[in-house]
Amino acid sequence: MHIGIIGLGKMGMNLAENCLDAGIDITGYDPYLTESLKEKHSRVSYVETFQEMLANLPKPRIIWSMVPSGEATEAVFQELFTLLEADDLFIDGGNSKYKDSIVRGTQMAEKGIHFFDVGTSGGTDGARTGACFMIGGNEVVFQRIEPIFEKIAVKDGYLYAGDLGSGHYLKMVHNGIEYGMMQAIAEGFDVLEHGPFDFNYEKVAKVWNNGSVIRSWLMELTESAFAKDEKLEGIQGVMQSSGEGKWTVEEALDLQIPTPIITMSLMMRYRSLYPDTFSGKVVAALRNEFGGHEVTKK
Repeated sequence: MHIGIIGLGKMGMNLAENCLDAGIDITGYDPYLTESLKEKHSRVSYVETFQEMLANLPKPRIIWSMVPSGEATEAVFQELFTLLEADDLFIDGGNSKYKDSIVRGTQMAEKGIHFFDVGTSGGTDGARTGACFMIGGNEVVFQRIEPIFEKIAVKDGYLYAGDLGSGHYLKMVHNGIEYGMMQAIAEGFDVLEHGPFDFNYEKVAKVWNNGSVIRSWLMELTESAFAKDEKLEGIQGVMQSSGEGKWTVEEALDLQIPTPIITMSLMMRYRSLYPDTFSGKVVAALRNEFGGHEVTKK
């Protein structure tokens, strides 16, 4: 099998290496990729244009986009919409809004192009060694690309979710839950920071992650973050947001479903843009641990 990957940043490049390990040939395109990175990841076959990528792939072509949601994804979609042919497959593996994915998939279907919205979770490590995928699109056509997910997902880590938009809808709600879980961890350590005892937070995270009710990968990452910086003094508590938490809250409001924890965690991210909070430092450090998201240094 041979697929093209557009966008070779932290997630895209790790996904490409994961595919190569699984015996899937990769042609990659990223105009911002440096020569040193190309040399470091020399197993990928690089091209300079979309046209060159399409010419390099067997028909029907499989294109996987791993670029940021919004303008970047729309630009890739618009150009490929004019270049792809009937029976080609386009996978959007970024964090696009599910309503946008429904529109894009519908437009591509009119040309006979198969669109799949794929929510991708597991951070950079997951992309490299086995990620979690939530997949929306045509169920019959999905069988053609299912072998890819069988090879590169963690065990039991992919789900055909349903019609167009369902994959990105699941990822949207997933990220809303993620906001709430990280905020709860952060607030707990904020209480410890202002309490009467002098705890070693790395050791606290370690013991909480061994046998306790709140053990989790996020707690492992908390331990890792405190191992690097005992009091997180090297970063500011600025918690950026990708937009999916906001979309989850908007969807909950539209459905009149109360989501106070997710909503408040989103508000706390906005709060973090103002002067420092310790809970903000914890969430910022966690986002850096699992996704390589940039932190604001002091």
